[in-house]
Amino acid sequence: MAAVQKRATRSTASNPAPWRDVSPASIVLISGPEEYLGIRAMDSIRTKVRAAAPDVELSRINAAAYEAGTLLMQVSPSLFGESKLIEVEAVEAMNDAFLADALDYLGHPESDAVLVLRHSGGARGKKLLDAVKKAGWPVVDCQPLKKDAEKVAFVSAEFKAGGRRIEQEAVQALVNAVGANLSELASACSQLIADAGTTVTTDIVDRYYGGRIEATAFKVADAAMAGNAPLALSTLRHALATGADPVPLVAALAAKLRTVARVAGASGSSAQIAAELGMQPWLVEQAQREVRQWSPEGLVRSIQATAEADAQVKGLSRDPVYAVEHAVTVIAMSVQGR
Repeated sequence: MAAVQKRATRSTASNPAPWRDVSPASIVLISGPEEYLGIRAMDSIRTKVRAAAPDVELSRINAAAYEAGTLLMQVSPSLFGESKLIEVEAVEAMNDAFLADALDYLGHPESDAVLVLRHSGGARGKKLLDAVKKAGWPVVDCQPLKKDAEKVAFVSAEFKAGGRRIEQEAVQALVNAVGANLSELASACSQLIADAGTTVTTDIVDRYYGGRIEATAFKVADAAMAGNAPLALSTLRHALATGADPVPLVAALAAKLRTVARVAGASGSSAQIAAELGMQPWLVEQAQREVRQWSPEGLVRSIQATAEADAQVKGLSRDPVYAVEHAVTVIAMSVQGR
C-alpha cells in the first residue's frame, strides 16, 4: 500500500482533485450531489488500491447507522498484514458517534489503510469536511454537469479514455440526444466505444440515439434555424404524433437561439469568445456562421416567439401544439433570404 500512498497528492478546497485522476491516500473525501461521479470516483480508487495490493481487505460503513468504535476496529492492522480499504457512505447523514471517531482518526491515520468518505451534500458534517480539507487530503468535488460545455468535455474525455475517436459534431449530437442524465450519457459513450469500429460520426450517433425526443427536438431546431420551415414542421409534427412532449421541443429552440444571440453580442476570435462564454470553440464557429443569416430584428422576433411558446406549453395555452408550430414558423421565416 505504501507505493499507492506515495502517488497520492494533497489537495485543497479551492483545488479539488479531478474525479478521473484521484489517487488513493490515507483519507479521501468524495463530496457533492452528483451520484454518478461519486460512484465513478470510488470505483477508480478501489481499482487502484487493488492493483497495488491485491489482497486488500475491503469494508463498508454507513455513517448514519454507525456504532462507536467501528472505524478504529476496521482500520486496525490485520493479523496477516493485509492493507485496508474502508468506504464510508452517507457521511452527509452521519451520527455524532461517527463524527467523533472520524475527527479523532484524522489526527493519526493508519499508514496501511485508505479511508474513503462519501458526502452527497448539505450542511451536516461540515466540521469533518473542513478538517479533511484543512489537513490537505484529496477532495473530489462531484457537482452536476449542467452546462453543455461540461457535458461535451465529459464525452470527449470518455472517448479519449476508451481509445476511440469521435467527431466534434458527433459529441454535441450525443449530448443533445442523451445529455439530460449523466449516467445515461456515460452509458451511451460506453456503448459507442464498444460497438463502433471506426471514428464515431453524427450518422452513427443518429443511428443509435436519433429516435430519442432530445435528438428529435434538436433536429427540429436545426431545420428551423436553417430557414427550412417544411422540414422543421414535418419533423415537429411527426415527433408530436408519436407522443413527444412540447416542452423539450421548445427548450431546444430556445437553446439554439440563445447560443446564436450570445455569440452575436460577443467580439473577438472564436477561441476568445469560447473562453469568455464557456463554450466549445467549434460550437462558437458554428454559431458565428448562423449569425450571418440573421438580422437583429429577426433574432429578437424569434426569441420573443419562443418565450411565448415556452409559457404556453407550460400551462398558459389550451393548444400547446399550435404554440410550438407558431414558434417554429416564426423562426424559420425570420432567417434572412427566406
